[in-house]
Amino acid sequence: MAVLKSQIDRDAPSFAANASAYGALLADLFEKYEWALAGGGAKMIARHHQRDKLLVRDRIDLLVDPLTPFLELSPLAAWGIYGNSLPSAGIVTGIGTVRGVTCVIIANDATVKGGSFYKETVRKHIRAQDIAWENRLPVVYLVDCGGANLQNLEDVFPDQEHFGGTFYRQCRMSAEGVPQLAAVFGECTAGGAYIPALADEFVMVAGNSSIHLGGPQIVKAAISEVVDRDTLGGAAMHATVSGVADHYAASEREAISRLRDMVGALNYAQPLSGDVRMASQPLYDIADLPGVVGTDLTRPLDQREIIARIVDGSEFHEFKPLFGETLVCGFAHIEGLPVGIIANNGVLFSNSTLKGVHFIELCDQRSVPILFLQNTTGFMVGSDAERGGIAKNSAKLVYAVSNARVPRYTLVTGGSYGAGNYGMSGRGFRPRFMFMWPNARLGGMNPDVGSSVLMDLRRASISRNAATVEELAAYEADLRHMFESKSDPYYCTARIWDDGIIDPRDTRTVLALCLATGAMRPSIQANRPVYRM
Repeated sequence: MAVLKSQIDRDAPSFAANASAYGALLADLFEKYEWALAGGGAKMIARHHQRDKLLVRDRIDLLVDPLTPFLELSPLAAWGIYGNSLPSAGIVTGIGTVRGVTCVIIANDATVKGGSFYKETVRKHIRAQDIAWENRLPVVYLVDCGGANLQNLEDVFPDQEHFGGTFYRQCRMSAEGVPQLAAVFGECTAGGAYIPALADEFVMVAGNSSIHLGGPQIVKAAISEVVDRDTLGGAAMHATVSGVADHYAASEREAISRLRDMVGALNYAQPLSGDVRMASQPLYDIADLPGVVGTDLTRPLDQREIIARIVDGSEFHEFKPLFGETLVCGFAHIEGLPVGIIANNGVLFSNSTLKGVHFIELCDQRSVPILFLQNTTGFMVGSDAERGGIAKNSAKLVYAVSNARVPRYTLVTGGSYGAGNYGMSGRGFRPRFMFMWPNARLGGMNPDVGSSVLMDLRRASISRNAATVEELAAYEADLRHMFESKSDPYYCTARIWDDGIIDPRDTRTVLALCLATGAMRPSIQANRPVYRM
């Protein structure tokens, strides 16, 4: 297979300038990670420890197999919302290996608002369940949950994608043979009680854990019965009297050990499908990516430079290299796993769009998963583009993406704007995973175009609503700030429009974990016809 040749001069001043500028972005990212890792803060952590409870990520560390990775998803959920009082949306989700089985782990952080569910908490929980469902991964729930936040019930209770949607998914997955396991570490009241109750098998911890549809306060108000929490729904009662609990543990560590044994008893084989090979390192150092990419999205960047630093041996079988040059397509392997890559090298013209459609058909025919590397302002506009059929041709790409039967993965390496986001498998098209780099931007229009369009409309209305030059300038500044702030990667990840912002230097590892997850379930279903454009 052909080997990519990098054109980057590591000794050039521009490389050092790019690396320095990107270093500031990474420092900001790591600072925000610290916010997520701090949970509810020192006071709440101290109270947690006083109750002999482990922190949520410590529980996960004990649960997953030693020296295996845990891919945490959306760690910066709820960043900048609620006055930054809801780190990670009060829940930690991710993918890890337990007793050799790849599982989705969903763990409440009781140091954050008692583990109660806000809108973003529900979204993050559901997103993790959907990943498990689509990839048929067992789900392990580490439950320490205060149920739905009662002051925000309109955002978490009534709709199909609210709190009830988590239980619906849990029931459907269990019925389809996707295991649902749980350990209860704290109080599970009302809706929170259904997480363990709907699990196929679960364990409760003595002392701190309890399960009850109505807590002591509700019982007293409803039927005038005075009862303490442990008598009402403690671990001993549920393990020996009600039979609700399947296992009883004297400590959290024992509960986690029992949980690991449950996974070990699943008899859940996960063989990899596809042309899996021995992995080899890229010829070019992935640590160079900050210097390669930089922070200036207006500077042209050949995505082959990124591909050369993430694929095995920097080997890349490029498809139609002389046609539709603003879209790079080709086959490669990442950590031994096959992948087709579709990457933007600028605006999408009709020829590059049709090239992408053809390549998706090939990947679909060959059962090769597809990785989209997004960096585009969108599809070409103008009279020449419209005469060339860009409306229909861009629709063909959207159609091909929507109907591809192979797993799709998306990484935003630069800009992701307008319909280009759709054609390149944006979140609305349900890629298996989607990540962003800290330099990335995502929005309906880039700030230049968006503010220009709205300014033209504003000027056109001056005859009806006169404005001074100063007022127009202030209005334009507000527009630009609006577009820039709402396309910021942290604005996006806070609302769980992606699965997290990652350090570019971790890209190969993250993509390999995602590809391996998708390779555990064959993608082509025999009863589905092959589409042709």
